Parts: sequence; structure tokens; C-alpha cells
Amino acid sequence: MQGISFRAGHRLLEAPCRAEGTAVRREIEQGDFACDTHATQTILPLSDKPGYKSRLQYSDAEYFNLSDNNTRVATAQREQKVPTMEQIKHVINTMPVDTDIEHRNRALMAFALLTGAQDSAIASMKLKHVDLITNRVYQDAREVKTKFSKTFNTFFFSVGEEVREIVAAWVSYLRDEMLWGNEDPLFPSTRMALGDSRQFEVAGLARNHWSNATPIRAIFRKSFVSAGLPYFNPHSFRNTIVQLGEAVCKTPEEFKAWSQNLGHEKVLTTFLSYGEVACQRQGEIIRDLAIPQQAIQSNVNEIADAVYKKFRESGVDM
Repeated sequence: MQGISFRAGHRLLEAPCRAEGTAVRREIEQGDFACDTHATQTILPLSDKPGYKSRLQYSDAEYFNLSDNNTRVATAQREQKVPTMEQIKHVINTMPVDTDIEHRNRALMAFALLTGAQDSAIASMKLKHVDLITNRVYQDAREVKTKFSKTFNTFFFSVGEEVREIVAAWVSYLRDEMLWGNEDPLFPSTRMALGDSRQFEVAGLARNHWSNATPIRAIFRKSFVSAGLPYFNPHSFRNTIVQLGEAVCKTPEEFKAWSQNLGHEKVLTTFLSYGEVACQRQGEIIRDLAIPQQAIQSNVNEIADAVYKKFRESGVDM
């Protein structure tokens, strides 16, 4: 907001209360007054303080208010970049599995697609939370860092048997070969050890959880870039799953179950937060809406001609 060195900003800089004036000046110079509410809340309390009364009036706060047009521009929703199912599977298929770390990373990517779980939840999950018999994940908020501390069941989404097999193979590896138990992490952190070069090096898997989801995002970034694709964060997979649900769900009950599987208590959350129709798909839908009407009219004419022909062949006078 350049206008702030305008009138009210200039007066603030000349105010006798230097401690407050310096802080406000710093915010002005750094552009932190972009929020009109913040600016108003700062200007109005100063306007009745000694030393400011002759330099500030209540009306000066109006200089910080955006116009309606600028407010709409600032708050407009931009189209989100969402990976396609094909892109995600391409990344998974190109990920190497030569080491335990690489095996874990590919299983992590597959699990995010299979369940649509939040990255913070994935980082805190234990082996006991995954049930390969019923094909579901129990996201227990007492142990899993779910959004808003909600507890719910997530059944595996129908994204392909090959994706499930990757996750199942990883769980079996941890249980059968590593001999890990229910309380061990589903996706353990990387163990670092002092190498021969007297520097810390990757030394396999550590038997503990990641402290946060930052390493997961780093794995996603590296995997997408290595596959020659732009980076998509873990949360974008949930948008992909919602788009899949919009295509395969045929009844309100089916979409409700799909939404609930993502941990949404209300279907509107899925529609409003994730269900925006992509621009390209929007155009396809509008163009395709004309096709059914043409097809119906064509079918009606064909049926009428067939009936007429049948009557003629039967000798019925039309």
C-alpha cells in the first residue's frame, strides 16, 4: 500500500512518541499494513493519545481501506493445481526401491493416494492402525495427528490394486523381515550415523516417528521432480481423490461415504473445499451437456421410424 506514506503515514512518522512511531514505520516500510483491518486498529487507538491528536483524526483510517473491487481481487479463489491419477501413478512407478529408504518413500507415496490421509497423520501412524484384512486405516486421534483431533475410519480408495500391493508389501516387510510390532511407526524416520568420513550419513531406518511432516513433503518434492513433473504437495492428493469421487459416485449416499472416508463430517466440506470443478473439465461438461439432448431426439426419431415401418409391414393402414 503505497498510499500509507500518504497523509496518515507521514504524520505517524513525525509523531513525538518515537517508540510507537518507529514500530509503525517499520511495518509501513515492510508493507505489513496490507490488511486494512490491521491498519485501522493501529491508527484509531493512536488518534486520541497525547502528541497524536493534532496529527491524526479518525477519518485518517479511511486511507487504509481497500475499494470493493480491490477487495474482491485480493480474496478471489485461484484455481488449484491438482495432479492427475496418471501423474501420481507415473511418479510411484518411477521411484526406485533398492534401499530401505527408497522402499519406504515409494510406499509412503502409495499410501497417501490409497487413503488420502493428511501428511501429519501419516507421519504419526503406527503399524497397528493399518488393517490389510478389512482394507482400512483407523485414524485414532489419541495417537494419530488428525485435523481437529477427529477419530475416524478410512477404507482404501479404489485407486488400483497395484497401489494397495505396494502398501501391503511395505507393511509385510516391516512385520515379517524387520520384526516390528504394532507400536512401531508405519513410516519410520531416517537414521543418521557417523560414517567413515567422520560425517553423518544415512544409515537406514530409525525405529521412531518423524517429529513433523516436513520430511514427507521433501520426499514428495524430490519424487515429482525426479519423474520430470512439477511438484505437488501431499494435500493435493486429497483433491485428486475428490475428483475421482465426483466421477465414480452415482448417488448422494455414495458421495457421503466418500466424503466421510476423507474425514469430513459434512459433504459440503468436500464440495466447498475440494470439489471445485477444474477449468478444463468445466468446459468439457458444458460442451457435453448438448450431446444427450441430441442423442435423445435422435433415438426418438429412430423409434418412430421403426414403429411406422413395423405397422406398414403388418398391413396396418397408417
